[in-house]
Amino acid sequence: MHAPTPADEVNTPRTQAGPSPQHLLTTLLGEYLDSSDADLPSAAVVAMLAEFGISESSARAALSRLTKRGLIAVRGTGRPPVYHLTPQAIARHRSRMDHFLSFGARPPRWTGDWVTVSFSLPQSGQAARHTLRKTLGALGFARLYDSVWIRPGSEAGTMNKVLHDILDGVDGARWSVMHTRFDDEAGPHGPAAAYDLAGLAASYEEFIARYAELRAAVRDGEVDATRALVARTSVMDSWRKFPDTDPDLPGHLLPARWPRQEARELLLEVHTALGSLAEARLIEIATPHWPDAASWITHFRVSADSVSVSTRGDG
Repeated sequence: MHAPTPADEVNTPRTQAGPSPQHLLTTLLGEYLDSSDADLPSAAVVAMLAEFGISESSARAALSRLTKRGLIAVRGTGRPPVYHLTPQAIARHRSRMDHFLSFGARPPRWTGDWVTVSFSLPQSGQAARHTLRKTLGALGFARLYDSVWIRPGSEAGTMNKVLHDILDGVDGARWSVMHTRFDDEAGPHGPAAAYDLAGLAASYEEFIARYAELRAAVRDGEVDATRALVARTSVMDSWRKFPDTDPDLPGHLLPARWPRQEARELLLEVHTALGSLAEARLIEIATPHWPDAASWITHFRVSADSVSVSTRGDG
């Protein structure tokens, strides 16, 4: 059963729509660098983001913000600055790439268990209610009823601590964390009603339609290295929201025609086919500013067991 990726020491930007320089740089670093030993000149980062139409000032602002978040760090005191990925960020990237590329590879192991959070707050606790709802959503819970939230699986994690942290200061607040099962799980009033499955299906369909022409061009060999980098990054950037928003419900709770598998097959076909071309283009862009670029730039692919692996060192 899919569960949200736990928080860790690296405070990465939240997924958002549009080519935010900070978000785009996070995607590029996650896809094409896999070593904290690599010295990454700021000029190389500016050149990489320029490929996507990002200005130099915006690129440098993204570098500054990611440094403050702990995703990258400055090496030494030289000028212009040289950056490197932190070991925590490398571990985070590997985990996230595995999360993105393996999601949907196999049906969830289903036991019928759900984690349920129920709470009651007085009228004076509206601010805490808003914070709690936002937090529960970020942790993969969905609202079944106004103050009853559910998440598939049996792992409650640190929910009691989360609730204490948010609600301890609210007089009259009460809450419970429970492990539940539904008598009529697949019925019209069952747990699937907590999710906007129609909206999620529409998002998958939009993804398929958006990249249908790209897949056709890939199959016809019409995508060169210049186009490959932007296209491959775009398709991954669009896909990465699904593993974090799709609750990965078992098949008997899903609509009859669920488009996730078709969307995943499109992603993997494009992502795999364009990997080497995109890597070559990134090396070409970065090398004038970073002579060692070819020694460090790599790309991730999906292995036979659906786990993402770096191609660095393949030879």
